[in-house]
Amino acid sequence: MDGAEAVREAYRAYYHRLVGQLYGLTGDLPEAQDVVHDAYARALARPDRFLTIRDPEAWLRTVAMNRARTRFRRRWVFDLLVKGGRVDRPAETVPGLGPDRVALVTALRKLSRPTREAIVLHHLADLPVAEVATALGVPVGTVKARLSRGRATLARELADGSTVNTEVSINHV
Repeated sequence: MDGAEAVREAYRAYYHRLVGQLYGLTGDLPEAQDVVHDAYARALARPDRFLTIRDPEAWLRTVAMNRARTRFRRRWVFDLLVKGGRVDRPAETVPGLGPDRVALVTALRKLSRPTREAIVLHHLADLPVAEVATALGVPVGTVKARLSRGRATLARELADGSTVNTEVSINHV
């Protein structure tokens, strides 16, 4: 198999899962799709190197998360410059999503970036705590603390919603 074929195979195998994970991280479906596409474009730019990667899904996820962080920083700086207030997108503008999923993504967006990354990698990407720690470059105890705080915050946020099913699971995003 050549490198380009390996990238195509990885696209078929991981694309939807990666978009779901990055959607949980960014809270914006088009943004998630863009950063995942950027990761695949980077793989296609050097397909022979892609063949040497031990865990292609983890590599693609890392590239996509780094792109999402960069975009987040740029938006944050822009928002500071224009001093604009952040307006949440109404649920009805998100195509194909039920109210529980929109409520969960909205709650995820309220978490700090480091906490949201830990929650998404552990609960949406199904990575063990040790792998999350490795992916984020932090100690295992830090990941455990972020997961604990994140789950507590999500529970409060989701319980506050009067029309939201409080039994929504973050594994179903």
